[in-house]
Parts: sequence; structure tokens; C-alpha cells
Amino acid sequence: MTDPHVHFRDWNQCSKETVLHGMLTGAQAGFDVFFDMPNTDPAVTSREAVIRRLELGASAERELASRGLEAHYHLYCGVTADKEQIREMAGVWKEFFPRVCGLKMFASQSTGNMGITGMDDQFAVYSTLSGLDYRGVLAVHCEKEELFDLSAESHWERRPASSEMCSVHEQISFAERAGFKGTLHIAHISTAGALDEVKAARERGLVRVTCGATPHHALLNCGSETAVVRMNPPLRVEADRLAVWNALFDGTVDWIESDHAPHTLEDKKKGACGLPGFEGMLRLVAALRKAGMPEARLNALLCTDALKAFGIKESSSPVPEVIEKMLEAARRAYPFTAWN
Repeated sequence: MTDPHVHFRDWNQCSKETVLHGMLTGAQAGFDVFFDMPNTDPAVTSREAVIRRLELGASAERELASRGLEAHYHLYCGVTADKEQIREMAGVWKEFFPRVCGLKMFASQSTGNMGITGMDDQFAVYSTLSGLDYRGVLAVHCEKEELFDLSAESHWERRPASSEMCSVHEQISFAERAGFKGTLHIAHISTAGALDEVKAARERGLVRVTCGATPHHALLNCGSETAVVRMNPPLRVEADRLAVWNALFDGTVDWIESDHAPHTLEDKKKGACGLPGFEGMLRLVAALRKAGMPEARLNALLCTDALKAFGIKESSSPVPEVIEKMLEAARRAYPFTAWN
């Protein structure tokens, strides 16, 4: 199975996780393809950092192979507001594709503080990439900071659904105006309004738009939020959760992505956002099977459609049949679970 959205740690955050540990845990849960995000410490925003990160991934692949496990590591490059840096990252993608699978932009601050929050700077990302004839994937974390309510008591109220919907609308508009030739991917979509924006963009047909959904946004609502069960974008109200769930069936969501983002328990208590994701992926597979999702659709969500969108040839193994065995492996790897 493919997990197109993971945050492996390592480097200055090796106390949280290493690339090897993340890939080993994922492989034990049945995943064999991983797309790693760039908001590491230090961030993957230079050619040198890309090469260092790819070396870590290759080393982890070799170690897993020595244990009889096959896994494939891919990496996103992070983009900043610097046009020269964007050009460099587009060049790195061309040089190292498919190991470098695409580019990532944060339209708000999240873990790693890589946010590009100004509208002019965000549009410049699309116009620069359009001028370079970039045709790969640009994945975007969509939240609009101007709509945050920092006075609200709960995390999900501080980062409201309107902030995601507005940001998705803006990113699609920027891509259309700039004549962006690549694929705009809306990461971890979590609201009915954002899903409607994706549907509208597909009807216009001016830009290719994909979106991914996480297990926590499909299975949990804001009533499950705690200091530990907290992530960006946050859990939503039940109507939004149901919209994400239904979009997995009707084809609006292109693939499932874990947004695997481990922290130490101490960091979680201090407000860190993100949680381990592989067990949630397996729980979602089990829930979708129980709800009657056809195996062909499940394999598209977890095995084929992400690779197809990125233009990556290597195939992922089918969705495992024995879900409970996989869940047990995930439970052993992570003694804490958010899914009880």
C-alpha cells in the first residue's frame, strides 16, 4: 500500500522518530511506498538537504531489505517565498524524480513554521512554477491564518472550517490565474466546503486538482479532540466528517493519506500538533470494508491512484486482507493510540 503523506522526523528530531523507524513501522503495517514531507528540522528546502534526506531514505530501504521487507522512499521538496529557491526546487524535482515526488507549500504556519501566508507570495509560487513549465505535483496545506480565532478555547475552533475552505478556494484561483500546468493537490482535506471547491474546479477544468483524506478526518470529529489528539487541520464537526467519509466513496477524494506525524508525549502536552498515522490507516480500511466499499475502489484509494497522479511507475502491493494482524503490529509499535 502507498502512504502519500508522512512526516518522518530524524535529524534534530530523532527523539520523536527516525526515517528508519517510520518506514519499518509502516512496512510492518503493510505499507511499502512512502512520500515524506519537507517540514523537518532542518527543513528540506535546499538541494543539499534533499540529497541528505534521500540518502537517509535509501539507507532505510537497504536496512528493511536486509530484514525481508520491501519499501520505497520518496520525498517532497519544500518551497518558500523566494523565487530563486522555488526555481531551485523545481530543478531538483526534475533532477531527482521520482525519488523527489513533488513540491510542498504550507499556506499557513504549522509544524516547522514553513508557512507562506501572504496572498501575493502564494500566487508567486504558481506563477513562478508556470513560467518554469513545472508539470509535477504541488501539494498544499490549506488554511488561511487571517480567519484563525486565537481567542477560542478549543484547537478546532481556533482554526475554523472557513479557514480551510477559503484557502482551498484561493489556491485553486491562483493556479487557474497563473496557468499552472502541474497538479494541485489539496492535502488532508477536512471540510464539506473545501470538497465543494474541489468539485467546482474540476467542473471548470482549468487546472488538475486532487485531494487526499486522512483517517482521523474520516473517522473522528471534534468531540474526540484532546491535548494529545490534536493536529492541523483540526478535527471538524460531524457534518464535515460525514462529508469526508462520503467523498471517499463518491470519488471526490483521490487517495487516503495518513499525515503520520509523531511527537513525544512531552511535546504533545506542550501543544504539538500531529499524531502517528499507520494504525489509523488500517482502522479506516477496516471501516470502509465494513461499510461495503468495493475492493477495486479501496485499492485505488490506497495503492494505485496516487502513484498514477504523480507519474510514478513502481507498483504498490494490494491492500492486505488480514487487517487485524496489521493492527496488532501497529499497536506493538505505538503503545499510545488515539483510536480507542
